[in-house]
Amino acid sequence: MRARPAAVLALASALAAGCGSAAPAPAATGPAAWAPPAGESFLATSRVSGAGTWAVVVMGGSVASHDNFWQLFLRPAGSGTWKLVTPPGTADNGGLVLAAGAQSLITGFRPSQGLTYTPLAVTSDGGGAWSAAGPLDAALANVPDALAAAPGGGRLLALLTDGMAVLAAPGYTSWMTLATQRSLAATAAGRRCGLRDLTAATFAPSGTPLLAGSCRHPGTVGIFAATGRTWRAAGPALPASLAGRQVQVLRLTSAASGTVALLAAGTGPAVSLVTAWSADGGSRWLLSSPLRLSGAAPSSASFGHGGSVAIVLSSGRGETVAGPGAPWRALPPLPAGTATLAGGSAGGFDALAVDRAKLTVWRLAPGSAAWATAQVVNVPIQFGSSS
Repeated sequence: MRARPAAVLALASALAAGCGSAAPAPAATGPAAWAPPAGESFLATSRVSGAGTWAVVVMGGSVASHDNFWQLFLRPAGSGTWKLVTPPGTADNGGLVLAAGAQSLITGFRPSQGLTYTPLAVTSDGGGAWSAAGPLDAALANVPDALAAAPGGGRLLALLTDGMAVLAAPGYTSWMTLATQRSLAATAAGRRCGLRDLTAATFAPSGTPLLAGSCRHPGTVGIFAATGRTWRAAGPALPASLAGRQVQVLRLTSAASGTVALLAAGTGPAVSLVTAWSADGGSRWLLSSPLRLSGAAPSSASFGHGGSVAIVLSSGRGETVAGPGAPWRALPPLPAGTATLAGGSAGGFDALAVDRAKLTVWRLAPGSAAWATAQVVNVPIQFGSSS
C-alpha cells in the first residue's frame, strides 16, 4: 500500500539553529558501505523515550518475495509487557527508522518495491494513534540512525542514501540541505578524517546537529558538529592501542543525558567495538574498553537507560555495557532467533526473538544467569500482500 504522493523536496532558508543553508554539493558515493542492503537485520534495534522502550524487528518470511515485514513494538514506561504498535497503511518491507522525542515518536518507512520517497508517521500517545507527516521526497539511508528529532523544538534531521543530510521544521513538508558527504569531507575537520561516507545523524542535547561516518585516516573518529556555516571535529581521541586503526561510527544517538556513539576500530577479525559517551555535544568523551569481536559482526545495537548499550553479534553472542566508564559484560547465550535486546531500568534485559509471525520475549532478570519466557506475541502478518 502506498502513502499519499510526496511533496517536492525544497531547499529552504536557514533554520533557527544549526548550520543554516549549506550549499548543495554533487551527490557523493553514498553512506555506509558496510551496512547491509534493505530488509536485512542491522536496522533491528531498541531505544528508550519518555513513553517507554521502542523496538524494531523484521518478521515474516523471504526478502526476495517481499514477505519480510518490519514491526514496531513498545514496552510502556513502568510496564513489563510489549505491545505491537506498527503504523498501519504503508508498506514497510524496506525497514523502519525511528526518531524519538520526549513523548512522541516519528517513524520513517524506507522505500521498497518501487517506492521512491520516505513516508513519515508520528505518534504522541505510545502508538495508539498515528498521523502522517512529510513525507520526505527521498530515500532514507539504510542505517538505524538515519533520522533524528531535535530536543524541544521538533526539527527533524534525515540522512539520505545519496550521502546528503537534510533538515525540516515541524510538519516536515519543506526540507533544506544541511550538508553532503562531499561538502563535509571538504571542511578542515573532514580532511583530517578523510571522510569516506556518512553513517549516522543526531542532535546533541543542546540542539546542535551532529553527523558521523567512517574515516580513511587511521585513529580518527568521524563525528562532526555544526558550527555556524561549517563543521568542527567532535569525535573522541582513541587510546594508543587503537590509534593505528581505521574507525567507523556504527551508531550515534542522543538523549537528555548526552550523546552515545558505537565505534568499530580496525578491519577483519581484528575489529574491536568501543562505546563513547559525551555530555556536552562532543567536546569531552568517556570511552569503554575495546571489545574484540573475533570475526563476528554486530547485527543489532540498542540504547537503554543511563547510556547503556546492548549488542547482538552474528555469532549469537550478546554483550552489554552499563554506561559511561563501565566495562563490557557478556550476557548468557542468547535465545535462538534473537533479533535485538532491550534493557530494563532495573538492569535486566529482554531478548526479542523472531520466528516468522511469532515474537517471543525472553527475560533475563537482574543477577540471573538464565533467560525465561516472559511473553509471546503473534503478529497478524498477511503473507503475499506485498507481491
